[in-house]
Amino acid sequence: MVFSSNIFLFAFLPIFLVCYYLTPWRAKSLLILLFSYFFYAWWRPDFLVLLVGVTLISYAFALAIGASVHELHRYHLLSAGVTANLLALAYFKYANFGVDSFNTALLALGFQPVPFAHVLLPIGLSFYIFHAISYLVDIYRREALPARNLIDFAAFIALFPHLVAGPVLRYHLLAEQFRCRVHSVDRFTRGCFVFMVGFCKKVLIADSVAPLVDATFGASVPTLADAWLGAAAYTIQLFFDFSGYTDMAIGLALMIGFVFPENFNDPYVSRSITEFWKRWHMSLSNWLREYLYISLGGNRKGVLRTYINLFLTMLLGGLWHGANWTFVLWGAWHGGILVLERYWEQRWGKSVLPGWLRVIKTMLLVMIGWVIFRATDSSGAARMFVGMMGYNGIELSPAVAWQVTPDRLLVLGLGIALVYAMPWLKRQENVFLRYLIIPFFLWAVATLSSQSFTPFLYFQF
Repeated sequence: MVFSSNIFLFAFLPIFLVCYYLTPWRAKSLLILLFSYFFYAWWRPDFLVLLVGVTLISYAFALAIGASVHELHRYHLLSAGVTANLLALAYFKYANFGVDSFNTALLALGFQPVPFAHVLLPIGLSFYIFHAISYLVDIYRREALPARNLIDFAAFIALFPHLVAGPVLRYHLLAEQFRCRVHSVDRFTRGCFVFMVGFCKKVLIADSVAPLVDATFGASVPTLADAWLGAAAYTIQLFFDFSGYTDMAIGLALMIGFVFPENFNDPYVSRSITEFWKRWHMSLSNWLREYLYISLGGNRKGVLRTYINLFLTMLLGGLWHGANWTFVLWGAWHGGILVLERYWEQRWGKSVLPGWLRVIKTMLLVMIGWVIFRATDSSGAARMFVGMMGYNGIELSPAVAWQVTPDRLLVLGLGIALVYAMPWLKRQENVFLRYLIIPFFLWAVATLSSQSFTPFLYFQF
């Protein structure tokens, strides 16, 4: 089940909200858990077993870590708990990738490939595994106390607003909210507004430019116009799709009293890639810094080791997004730029370029990265880059031109304008804007009802 679907909007959500506000406080976590499990099982009931298993294993290990007084024993328990979670992630997410890569090498050497049954990736696996790992590490670092209430902890892991595509949350940020949170008309209406904004982002903008992206990235010989149009369209599609999902998640959480941290802060106005990663998918950036970069040594072991740790963090962050060499290359691209920016700043200080030019430079680097990220394989990314350099001609190719309609170009232009107008719009937020979103939301609902199903892009990660 996804947020941008009629079954969610007109059945699941209203039934859940009615039940939630009629349920006594002591049973609210149980209700959240049951509805969240139903929400998840709607796609594949059998994978609910994996979610429950990860929850129980992490809960048990956290209790053991919290009860142990011997540091070495606590470390071994942490290692075992994290390893158990990573093994589940490795099997379901990377088994196909590993075997396919191994078989490709065997074929190149003249050997027969190893037979292997395709493994289906459970939706949301990467996110709830990250939640479980951060919980264990927080308990080990004594930054949080082990959850004593299994229902609350299970509800935290399965909480349906963030279950399948984030934000990536740390347990201690929500632990107190499970014990006590505010329910008010103002918080509920604020949640409705944020949800509607996210819904409009997804349906009216991201889904509208999606055909342009599919056509350009699917072209066998993309021209300069094809490739740059596709890169621009995907840059807009991904932002409005993912930030739209995040807005809906934050809005849904507010409706039941939870406050989630912000996940996007106008990333496309960044003046460097370093700043970009402080603004894009901030919950993931914070997770990678807290649990990977710092664990590797951070900046505590000298300049060279800092560069290596920074690069490895982004490389592994890229691999986390998917089992494909394109994600590894995308991580390496951003990791390399982050290292160069830090070296430049340490050697020569901050850039002397004017701010607007730094924004353009950063956006070009981001768009190049998105081309790698979106391509189905490295050869597909190479085809797009050849097109972006104009080697296949300049004008739109017939394979792409038929998808380039005035309404899609209009939405693409509107998306670009909104990206740079959004900082101003946030400052102007008032009651009038809350009412203004309603007709757009109704338009989006009508649009959703008339189009085919379009899942959120981050569901595949």
